[in-house]
Amino acid sequence: MAKKPQTPTQSDSQLRQSRKEQLIARKHEQQVRNLRIAGVVVLVLIAIVIAVALVNELFLTPDRPVATVGDQTIALHDWQERVTYERAQRIIFLENQLEAFGGDVGIVQQFGGSVINELLDPEGLGENVLNVMAEELVICDAVAERGLEISDADVQDEINVNFGFFGDGVSPTGTPQPTQTIQPTPSLTPIPTAGSDDGAPTETPIATPTTGPTATPFPTATPLSQTAFDEQFGEIMTSVTDLGATEAAYRDVVRAQLCRERLADALAEEQSLSRLAPQASIFVITANTEEEANEVQAQIEADGFLTAWNTIQSRVDDPEATEAPTTQSFELLWRTQDALASSVGTDVAAAAFELPVDEPSDVIAVDNGDDTSTYYLIMVSGREERELDESEYDTRRQELVQTFADEALTGNLQLNELWRSRVPTLPVLDSKFLAAATATPEVATTEELVIPTVEVVEPTAEVEATATPTE
Repeated sequence: MAKKPQTPTQSDSQLRQSRKEQLIARKHEQQVRNLRIAGVVVLVLIAIVIAVALVNELFLTPDRPVATVGDQTIALHDWQERVTYERAQRIIFLENQLEAFGGDVGIVQQFGGSVINELLDPEGLGENVLNVMAEELVICDAVAERGLEISDADVQDEINVNFGFFGDGVSPTGTPQPTQTIQPTPSLTPIPTAGSDDGAPTETPIATPTTGPTATPFPTATPLSQTAFDEQFGEIMTSVTDLGATEAAYRDVVRAQLCRERLADALAEEQSLSRLAPQASIFVITANTEEEANEVQAQIEADGFLTAWNTIQSRVDDPEATEAPTTQSFELLWRTQDALASSVGTDVAAAAFELPVDEPSDVIAVDNGDDTSTYYLIMVSGREERELDESEYDTRRQELVQTFADEALTGNLQLNELWRSRVPTLPVLDSKFLAAATATPEVATTEELVIPTVEVVEPTAEVEATATPTE
């Protein structure tokens, strides 16, 4: 006989329910555990990413090169420090200008406009600094190759000299004084005038020109004491560091200047740079219009260049004339071609070294760059080899250095575009330097003044009768 199936009791049902809940709870715990593990993994990954970014930003990227010159590099952090220093220097310059001009921003904008524009163009300034640092790199390498060591003591000595500090109680007698320049004697060209009684022409010389003041040697610099030097140097360094720059950047600039000077001396000796150069003296007549220049040229053809030149030179200006004469005459004594080019233009300078002596030139038009031209007529009075003055000789020394640097960088300079996204913009130019200049109020002339007309009203008979006192 088969047994009947037993019906589940209440306890069996609760047991199964309890096991189901345990399975659900165990599964939930597993899910929570997995989520926690995943969260920890994500946090660890984020921490690793942040750590890598910090290490890259703080330790690796600053050392990455922004420029490579041969096997030499310029690191990002060195370039950024230099850009910050250059910005600080320009801001200090503008602040000093503002103080010197009594707070007139308009004058500062007029004389320091290029500096303001540099500060407003961080990328342009950064690129210029990068190119300058590349030049300094090849120049200092060339100095080192020649065995011309520049020590920290040399840098400090240069700083001391720049401040006029030669040591306590030491007078700067060792500082070379500039050689007194001999003033050139102007040419005294006689003016042909009317003849004497016998009909023979005579020559009346023009008045001897008043000799200008002779060059006075610079006074001996007053030596600073150690205390005064420390005070002045400290003030300057404080103003620099307050703007975020470093003293190390300043010393690097001084070191680069020493490198440039040492290399200039070396190249001048190696290339036997002569202190002599062809120089010319010229008589010059200028006119503002082509018609005036042609009139002067006609006078030259008729009477000779010196007569035309002397006529203009000895001209007495009419005080009652409404317009000033636009023709001028002057003499330039013993100038190199470069010096003449800087004063009267390259075309006139070239003519001064091509024309035969005492032969007048044709009219030479020189563009002034502002939609106007100046018209020159010249005659060479002398041309010979002469000794250069110190400033022009130093210019030629520096040209040797620049040529050397350009040649060394050609094909060897590579810029890393990394710098473009990391150009320093601090310190920031104060907005006061960008303010619009206050317009100068215009004063009306007598003709422009409007005098109000006052209308005089004649009294009527009725008013007159009322105003008459009664007897």
